[in-house]
Amino acid sequence: MDDKKPTSFTFEIDNLSEKKGLISSPKFFSGNDEWFVNVYPNGYHIDERLSLHLQVANPESLPLGWKKQASYSFALLNQSGEELYRTPESCKLFRPQFTGWGSPKAFTLQKLQDMGYLENKLILKVDVKVIEAVMKELKHPDIAVNFKLKNQSVKTTYMNLLLGLIEKLDKPSPSFTEIELSNAQSELIDLTEAGFELDWLKKKLDEISLEKKRGLTDGSRVQKIDEHIKNLNLELEKEKGKSATCAAEVLLLEQTVSDLRVELSKEKKKSASSATEVLLLEQMVLDLKVELSKEKDKSATPNDLLEGVVSWEVLDYADIYTNEKGEE
Repeated sequence: MDDKKPTSFTFEIDNLSEKKGLISSPKFFSGNDEWFVNVYPNGYHIDERLSLHLQVANPESLPLGWKKQASYSFALLNQSGEELYRTPESCKLFRPQFTGWGSPKAFTLQKLQDMGYLENKLILKVDVKVIEAVMKELKHPDIAVNFKLKNQSVKTTYMNLLLGLIEKLDKPSPSFTEIELSNAQSELIDLTEAGFELDWLKKKLDEISLEKKRGLTDGSRVQKIDEHIKNLNLELEKEKGKSATCAAEVLLLEQTVSDLRVELSKEKKKSASSATEVLLLEQMVLDLKVELSKEKDKSATPNDLLEGVVSWEVLDYADIYTNEKGEE
């Protein structure tokens, strides 16, 4: 039978106004899957409505990890089989945690009352199309070897918890939060204490936890390196500023040195000129001393006169030299 072929199933309810509790339709097949409809005469968590839910039949007998994606809609028929009203089509994923989906607000009871269906026969039709069915084989057949609960409801709860945990651990490691890992660890402990053999699942959880820690460590290292790079860039900018200031100072010093060299050159020239004048004066004094020695042999009076003349000439030369040095 083709899974993708839509299936219609019609069933009847007599005297709906007298029904107070849950009503379940007969089971039917759509593709290779068995279904039924739950009818809530007084609404499902909502008043004054007729609620309809499509349910997977015998979910506890299906392989571990089963999933069914199906589209469905409900219709209200008259006594001639003609449709009076149809709910919008929905597409849902059915799995162990969610074995039923439906339309809580399918029909108002007032509308059904006005049409006379509450006291008479109510005809309902459901159209189902299984889009995809996944039946996973049990990879660990000894998983529940020590799981001996007789209460089917409690057993189903544990199986759903296990399937939910397996599905969680299929996510990529980086996507887990610390809270999710902590909750998974708690669920694993509960399942193990209930009698499940889950060493393989514990190993997987440990691997995920380790990868998560490595990721956090790598992330911290990357953050530290990034901060270090930022600090180095700041230091580099500061050094560039200092370098610019130092360059300006060096240029100023070079200009000052250049100016000093010019002044030094000038002073050297002045010093050379002054040295020449001093040598000339010294030479003149020596010449005068020679003349003085020559005149010593002459008479005393002329000699005294000559010494006076020489003295005045020497003083004149000394004054000239002193004035020139002062002008410099």
